[in-house]
Amino acid sequence: MSQLLDKSKPARKSRWSWYLYDFGNSAYASVVLLAVYSTYFKNAVVGGAEGTRLWGISVGVAAILVAILSPILGTIADFTKGKKKFLLIFTALAILFTALLFFVREGDVLMGMLFFILAEIGYRAAQVFYDALLTDVSTPETIGFVSGKGWAVGMIGGIIILILVLIPIQFIGNHMIPYAFLITALFYLLSSIPTFLWVHERQEPETLPAGETKVGLAFKRLLQTFRDVKNYKEFIKYMVAFLIYNDGIMMLMDFAAIIGATLFGMGQIQLILFVITIQVAGTFGALLFGSISDKKSSKEAIIFSLLVLIASIIGLFFIKDIVWFFIIGAFAGFSLSGAQAVSRTMVSQLAPASKTAEFYGFLSVAGRTSTFVGPLVFGTISYRANNWYINNGFDALVAEQNGLLWAIGSILLFLVVGLLVLLIVRRVTAKNPMVYTTD
Repeated sequence: MSQLLDKSKPARKSRWSWYLYDFGNSAYASVVLLAVYSTYFKNAVVGGAEGTRLWGISVGVAAILVAILSPILGTIADFTKGKKKFLLIFTALAILFTALLFFVREGDVLMGMLFFILAEIGYRAAQVFYDALLTDVSTPETIGFVSGKGWAVGMIGGIIILILVLIPIQFIGNHMIPYAFLITALFYLLSSIPTFLWVHERQEPETLPAGETKVGLAFKRLLQTFRDVKNYKEFIKYMVAFLIYNDGIMMLMDFAAIIGATLFGMGQIQLILFVITIQVAGTFGALLFGSISDKKSSKEAIIFSLLVLIASIIGLFFIKDIVWFFIIGAFAGFSLSGAQAVSRTMVSQLAPASKTAEFYGFLSVAGRTSTFVGPLVFGTISYRANNWYINNGFDALVAEQNGLLWAIGSILLFLVVGLLVLLIVRRVTAKNPMVYTTD
């Protein structure tokens, strides 16, 4: 019995170390993307509708660069057992440039965009290799729960960092906002350390063939994957669905704070409290939909979560009170976290065992395409509609609010179309897994 307990400890320690990385990188998402830097950049660094447009461009540029890198690096990581090495490199990049956001002040538009883009590249690229480690800390029967629990722990990390940031801003003032980025970088750093110490890759590294380089072999294997594409039809269908519905998710995440500030006049403290509400709800959503993924299927879990998210977005067109905005935000956070947690589970279930990082690289391409297309569409629609209302004699604030409502409508379109494509993807479970003859 004691031997069994001893064997279980490393697995439990490895899982919790993996969870803690989510605990740390969620601090970046909460502070930089959601609650603080996005609105700080829009309102303080740039100002007005132009700030919304430049924010969308910044997110999009980072997305394109990560989309180019991810499949190549993912393939290299698969045959070199290098997921943790790449994770370390991009985590360091994210932490460094998150800390450097401290120096961005009013009018520092180019610096604000450059530092954010580099931090975003680090954060998004690191996510590829972190997600690829999911199969190293779970089993086919528990993968949904482990993924959901990791996401839930991440939500808790997001809540804690926002409280740490909220207190100095509340009692000292908005001039403390730049210090929030230093706190976030330190939080991310400390939380990531256990992953590098105690998470171990199960796959053994392959020997590099004579005369081959890592990059050259990566391109050859990617080419072979494309040649074998007929064997991966279900994965391709899912990637199309993910690309589309993730557009809606990214639009909502990247512009949630801007929506709250513009439509409801929310200040920095209210925005932080709003994001905390989303994170609390998201904790329960990730756990629930992760369990649904194991008990039923990942496909059904994502469908349920998207239906709740669609209903939440529709509600935005019928509310005027900030209290209702918090309520809708809670439902959106609940479903959004579930969809994101289970999306990475589904990739593990659809990918060949020897190509997990490579396929997470493809997921990243779809995700980064979404990160580029979604915010670009949202920012463009909002900006164009705002200008139309201005040119037709509307008040500046009313014009910006109406422009945002048109952009919110585009979120709904992406979510609904993505859901419809998801319906044709095969239902995969631990008892009915994907089997590949080329694996």
